[in-house]
Amino acid sequence: MASTHGGPNKMQQRKEKRRLFAAADDSAMMKQIQATHQPDGREVDVKPIIQIVDQVLIQLIARSIEGHHEKSENEKLEAAAALAEFDMLDSLAFVIHKISCELSCKCSGSGDAHGSTMVLLNYLSSYAWHGKVVLTLASFSVVFGEFWLVAEMSTKENNTLAKSVALLKQLPDIVENSSSLMPQFDAVNKLVKASLDVTMCIVKFKELPTQYISEDSPPMSLATAYIPIAAYWVIRSIVACSSQISGFIGMRNESMSSATEAWELSSLAHKMASIYEHLNNQLDQCYRAIEERMQIEAFHNLVRLFETVHIDNMKILRALIYAKDDFPPLIDGTTKAKTNLEILRRKHVLLLISDLDLSQEEIMVLDNLYKDARARGEGHYEMVWIPVVEKSSWNEAANQKFEYLQSMMAWYSVRDPFIIEPSVIKYIKEVWNFTKKAIVVALDPQGRLSSPNALHMIWIWGNLAFPFTREKEESMWKQEIWSLELLVDGIDPSVLEWMTEGKFICLYGGEDLEWISKFTTAALSVAKAGGFELEMVYVGKSNAKERMQKMINTFATRKFSYYWPNVTSIWFFWARLESMLYSKLQHGRTVENDEIMSEVMTVLSFDGSDQGWAIFCRGASEMARAKGDTALTSLLEFDKWKENIDKLGLVQALKDYLDQLHTPHHCNRLILPGSTGGIPQKVVCAECGRQMEKYFMYRCCVE
Repeated sequence: MASTHGGPNKMQQRKEKRRLFAAADDSAMMKQIQATHQPDGREVDVKPIIQIVDQVLIQLIARSIEGHHEKSENEKLEAAAALAEFDMLDSLAFVIHKISCELSCKCSGSGDAHGSTMVLLNYLSSYAWHGKVVLTLASFSVVFGEFWLVAEMSTKENNTLAKSVALLKQLPDIVENSSSLMPQFDAVNKLVKASLDVTMCIVKFKELPTQYISEDSPPMSLATAYIPIAAYWVIRSIVACSSQISGFIGMRNESMSSATEAWELSSLAHKMASIYEHLNNQLDQCYRAIEERMQIEAFHNLVRLFETVHIDNMKILRALIYAKDDFPPLIDGTTKAKTNLEILRRKHVLLLISDLDLSQEEIMVLDNLYKDARARGEGHYEMVWIPVVEKSSWNEAANQKFEYLQSMMAWYSVRDPFIIEPSVIKYIKEVWNFTKKAIVVALDPQGRLSSPNALHMIWIWGNLAFPFTREKEESMWKQEIWSLELLVDGIDPSVLEWMTEGKFICLYGGEDLEWISKFTTAALSVAKAGGFELEMVYVGKSNAKERMQKMINTFATRKFSYYWPNVTSIWFFWARLESMLYSKLQHGRTVENDEIMSEVMTVLSFDGSDQGWAIFCRGASEMARAKGDTALTSLLEFDKWKENIDKLGLVQALKDYLDQLHTPHHCNRLILPGSTGGIPQKVVCAECGRQMEKYFMYRCCVE
């Protein structure tokens, strides 16, 4: 029993000892490798060399697999281009020749692979690590290339020179012995390919932009520490491959089987694959770190760009949308043609920024305003849709939705959402406060910011708010009073006609059908008893599109009163009210010092409740409002206040009676979308003036 329990412990101890010895060996080897490294600062342009090496090795690997490889026209052109650009110094040619000799002569047979590798490292001591591996790989390409040139050409009947050289070298017939040679060539090919991959990786580290990543900081420092050992194993793998190639000399009439050598090469290929995976992972981390720093720099450049005065808007638009000239980045919504940014030069530009949840209602209203501006010649502006999307969640469904939304737009849109740089998305979110709800950023013809979100102005006043500056917004508010016209302007001209005709008008909302039935019946009875014309308009409820469609269908059947027959009008009514509130908040107004803001918050708090509500109007500015039960009670008790109509007027008499019915007990809720931005820290109740408590509400309405 004791031996049974002791076995695993001893095995574990042996494994730990092996790991300790391996670590000690690695440490000792690293010291040996580092001792050979004495760079003298000479720079080697490895790019043209590695291009030629890549061409040579890829062709040779293909030859060894297929026996003969005829290059395609593209491959011929690529090879010709690489050769045309190749201009190697004589000194490098000598170095490559010298290493080729080392690989051909000293790496043959079953010699000391480590010793041969150290000889090469010592010879290459004055070069940087990427230079060492590229020059060694180039030298091997010469050895491997010469072998294949002779071996392949010797099979051709009319090439006596190649046949003679092959005989002197006693090279095997590669066509006749292709099946028996295949395991060796396959092992060589895999190891050569793995060595080339690691070499390319080491070269890529050298090419990283030093202004964005330091050798002293991870992940670069981790890679830098690992590159010497990776370079060692690249060179040692090349030594092993050269040994295999040299082994073919004198084998013309001998057996081709060499499973041991093939296994050794496969083992090295496995090690090289592991090294490549590790280095490539570090390289990816470096790329991410560089990208982050580049985007931070681009973000700050964008900030500075908006602080600079420009003669036109092109620098700003190129920085925001697409800076290159290789393809047109915009789609014209009218013609569907691809368009350059030049079309926007020195124009007022509105940037519609949204995700893919932009509603059809928003597009329809913007479409009407955009086309109306062109028809009337008012407000010479262009609009560009910039979708903010996540690459990680992009799929075919998202692409189809993007194309569908794009097809609905008469204005310009970006051709591809991913041409927008991450630094621009960061700027949009952090400076212009975009979260989820759509915003419209207004830029003047010089690219200066007119408004970080002109959408509130657009919803309230449409094209009259052009050029959508803060000053224009203030000017528009100075002309406004709390009135029926402000409430429904741009939605339904019929209501405005009733207003000018002096009719008694009632706007009401909510979803309680029982209350709606009682309220509309009572209102019509009061109108008949009082002998005045009454027009009633149902304005529904906010953020309930599907439910509002059902309500519209119910109104069409039960004929409670006049109603808006489409969901867009109902949505726009509430969107305008929310916009009024946010516009006032941006200008620092409060319910204590701004009547319009107070009334808007009251109506929004009505909407936040579970019951109905009503606003009674006559003319432009006579208005009274109440919650559902209070409004219904005032109508049912018409006899108690009708005698005051002649003296005070219909609306004032009703308002006074509503004040009498008012009790201090109330519970008002104001629900504001948290994704719009500009939510105030303090909101006071429009009814009693006390500060309202703030709660967080998470809403998911599947209708």
